[in-house]
Amino acid sequence: MTLQSRGLLVGVFLSLFIFGPQCFADPGSGCRLVIHVDKIRNEKGVLGATVFRSPDGWPEKNDKSFRHGPFPLTGSTATAAFSDLAPGDYAVAVIHDENENRKVDRNFLGWPLEGFGFANNPKVLLEAPSFKQALVHVSCPETQISIDMIYK
Repeated sequence: MTLQSRGLLVGVFLSLFIFGPQCFADPGSGCRLVIHVDKIRNEKGVLGATVFRSPDGWPEKNDKSFRHGPFPLTGSTATAAFSDLAPGDYAVAVIHDENENRKVDRNFLGWPLEGFGFANNPKVLLEAPSFKQALVHVSCPETQISIDMIYK
């Protein structure tokens, strides 16, 4: 074994000792977030679920989300699942996208015409809850949360 190889091997062992095996883990280390949504008023359209890692774009800018997607409805419930997430904190928002246009439709006053909801089911009055209010901690192998759909 060369001196360089020994140095690399010692570095790996020291890293494992100081930081633990997670220092070499893939950022998408296999955690799964399952979102159960209840109180959906009809079977039109899809459930839109969005997961954010930072407040940038929260809660409606899908292009700034960490993950998002449409999921099928099953009566008055729906389930969204995101796999290969790294353990950590994520904010979650859902919409009942009845016309499948990938956004919350609003009336002329700005009130949502479609259902919406957030992790932790915070009280929603005139605006969306803060990013921090909708944070959920995802741990491996699986984290399950429930969200009640809100219609105004």
